[in-house]
Amino acid sequence: MIEELIKGIIVGLGASIPLGPIGILCIQRTLSKGKWSGFATGMGAAISDIIFSAIALLGLAFVNDFLTTYREWVMLFGGAIVAGFGLKIFITNPIKQIKRVQEGNHQYIQDFASSFIMTITNPGAIFLIIGMFAFIGIDSGSYEFGLVLAPALLGVFIGTLGWWFTLSTVINMFRNKFRLKQLLVTNWIAGTIIMAIGIVTLFEGLIQIIKLYI
Repeated sequence: MIEELIKGIIVGLGASIPLGPIGILCIQRTLSKGKWSGFATGMGAAISDIIFSAIALLGLAFVNDFLTTYREWVMLFGGAIVAGFGLKIFITNPIKQIKRVQEGNHQYIQDFASSFIMTITNPGAIFLIIGMFAFIGIDSGSYEFGLVLAPALLGVFIGTLGWWFTLSTVINMFRNKFRLKQLLVTNWIAGTIIMAIGIVTLFEGLIQIIKLYI
């Protein structure tokens, strides 16, 4: 059980550490709204990773088959969602975000929900997790839940949350050094990067759909 827990932690860290759109969003929200907004953002991604891990480990073939069969459409709509969030970040005024935080309106649920949607609509995430579990030696659907799969899922949860807590805490240490102009530039940069990732994913899905019908 300890071995599977450790393997799950490794998978959780491996799925979270690469600086994708959620990592950038976590950094942007930590700088603009504080540590717990950044952590809530990471938690949304963590719950999504747990769902993907459960699909991989419990051998939910129908979900896997659906994502594989309709991967192009998932990429199309998922890319559009990510691009939309990027645009929202780009045009958001950080001064208003800071003011809401000062007034006690933290909107943690909104931070959580947005990152969950961004992650759950990313088909690449589940294939990454499936590949990582296969690499470290846990095959989907081949073990008893209580002895192996539950500790592995718990490990993923610990690994992902541990990373997002660490990232938001470290970024928050530098938060007071940022001025409003720098926060505005950070919003522009983060929004542009997230929009770019979403647009690339969208067009990749669109190109694959076109190839299917020509």
